[in-house]
Amino acid sequence: MTVRTPSSRIPSAPQAPARAAASARFRRAAVPLVLCAGLTVGLTACGADPDEGTNGVGRLSAPEIEREARTAADTAKAVRLSGTLVSKGGTFKLNMRLKQNGGAGSVTTKNSTFELLRVGDALYLKADAGFWTHEEKGDDEPSEADTEAADKLDDMYVKVPRDDPSYKQLRGFTDMDQLLRGLIGLHGDVVKGDRDQIGGVRTVKVKGGADGEGGTLDVALEGSPYPLQFARGGGAGLVVLSEWDKDFPLTEPGREETLDYGRQLPRT
Repeated sequence: MTVRTPSSRIPSAPQAPARAAASARFRRAAVPLVLCAGLTVGLTACGADPDEGTNGVGRLSAPEIEREARTAADTAKAVRLSGTLVSKGGTFKLNMRLKQNGGAGSVTTKNSTFELLRVGDALYLKADAGFWTHEEKGDDEPSEADTEAADKLDDMYVKVPRDDPSYKQLRGFTDMDQLLRGLIGLHGDVVKGDRDQIGGVRTVKVKGGADGEGGTLDVALEGSPYPLQFARGGGAGLVVLSEWDKDFPLTEPGREETLDYGRQLPRT
């Protein structure tokens, strides 16, 4: 009878030719693994599903994705809208928090910055004295009376009368539905674009036209399919939409910080 020692059950180390062959096989197998690992960042490599763990809208057609984004925006109760817009009247920056019964935030133009607050139909404008005296606009030197009047308005909430011609225009900056309709609309044939990330959230792009000449909308692939960014066609501005459905307080300013001029804003 042959007695097997423990060492007889341990396989011998391969000879040099065998080791070389094993090493070659390992290298051949490792190459595609390395390539796969490098490409998984793009979420499309080596058969990986780019929609795994998402809300699934990335699997839809471009028109369906746009429709899902619009539906999500229409049913939301609040949003923060910030970015730069270019229009015939110039370039301005928005930083507004909006909900169905009002909004609050700031508007910056080339010449001035002012704050807006709307609670229901009550609309207030707040700005420094320079805004009211038009100093930044390069107008003629304001008179002493103008300066004194502007000093009274400095950093006060001035109620905008509903009969004033500027009421409708200023209210538009605080109207959630109006702003969303005007800012996230795509033009032309809608096509699906690349995957991206906005604020750490995975998105899929839908474009108006093959090159986005009708605008490009980033739609969230996580949670509700909210629109997270809209690039207007022709370089006409970029708007970021965040804090969807996050409520915030809206209260009218106190009497001590409010001025009401009746049927028309003051003209300094």
